[in-house]
Amino acid sequence: MTVNRFRTCVAASLWLLTTVTVPTAWANQPIDWQRAQELLRRERQGQTLTGQERAYLDRAKQQRRNQMQANQVPPARETTGLVPLTEMGDGLYQEQTGGLYGRGRNVPPEAHLKAAQVQTARIVPRDARGNPSPTGKIVVISLGMSNTTQEFSVFKKIADADPNKAPQVTIVDCAQGGQAARQWAYPQAGPGGRTPWDIMDQRIKAAGVAAPQVQVLWLKQAEIRPSQYGEFPAHARTLRDNIAVCLRQLKTRFPNLTLAYLSSRIYAGYAVTTLNPEPYAYESAFSVRWLIESQVANDPNLNYDPAKGEVKAPLLLWGPYLWADGTKARQGDGLIWNRDDLGPDGTHPSPAGRQKVADLLLKFFQTNVTTKSWFVKPKP
Repeated sequence: MTVNRFRTCVAASLWLLTTVTVPTAWANQPIDWQRAQELLRRERQGQTLTGQERAYLDRAKQQRRNQMQANQVPPARETTGLVPLTEMGDGLYQEQTGGLYGRGRNVPPEAHLKAAQVQTARIVPRDARGNPSPTGKIVVISLGMSNTTQEFSVFKKIADADPNKAPQVTIVDCAQGGQAARQWAYPQAGPGGRTPWDIMDQRIKAAGVAAPQVQVLWLKQAEIRPSQYGEFPAHARTLRDNIAVCLRQLKTRFPNLTLAYLSSRIYAGYAVTTLNPEPYAYESAFSVRWLIESQVANDPNLNYDPAKGEVKAPLLLWGPYLWADGTKARQGDGLIWNRDDLGPDGTHPSPAGRQKVADLLLKFFQTNVTTKSWFVKPKP
């Protein structure tokens, strides 16, 4: 489909919002947002929808517009009363258990941790063809949106300056502003005709390394205005599914990608726009949790073990958990988010907030049982 024809179809769909008569039998039924998202995906790919499918999608679009118009960002607040996943214990949040790994657990299930340690042993310096080499590289990349690149770029700066970082570790920031989970999962060419994946390839090449040397990933993702996908758990499921698409694409592009560390968002209680306020930032942690739980449960679409079939993804673990309830200190490490840790929109981190995340990332890579063996320079 040509660009002009696509634009014509979009304009026609907007006109239909005010002219199409929806069949009475289902006009008042709740929208199935998964169905609507699938129809939207087909529309964007230029596929032809039936008249009933077109009417259903148009009704969903109108309802979402109405919701967006009705949505008001809650006033900025220093705390929300939400409990960090790491502190929930036996508590529940909307029928979801606490703990990073569910059921109050903040550490991986024993079998998954053992599998991660096996995978860790496979992370070795590799040459440009992916062969183990004492003069090779271990490439660590990021994938995500604006917050991710702002934070990871500071992490790269302080990690590269750290004398304890192993010299064979090369850090490449591939996260990009405006490229949220859906934009990565279903990429469209931007200025210069490049998709976010094209820009990722260019950054890796510019760093003097090659795709077969990429072995570790930090992924932190979100959706732009998640309210458009429905209330929890609908929007969190959308994020989960789009991240899963990204993980499979990453494994295809980087055959030696072994471990992926996932983080959810920082505190967004100070947000002054609908871009991604609370509780969406808090609830994005469940998207991460569900992905890991699916892999632990042997979901073939997230399989990392060649003994269990075709490998579709790296092994998934939590990276640093970044959410704390604003100025209420988190148990254990005392993490807080002050207003000056966020920029003017209350959503993107300020320089102080970026430094805070970068410090947490560096500590994680220096101390985690699955990272310190290859990230930290051996002592003489």
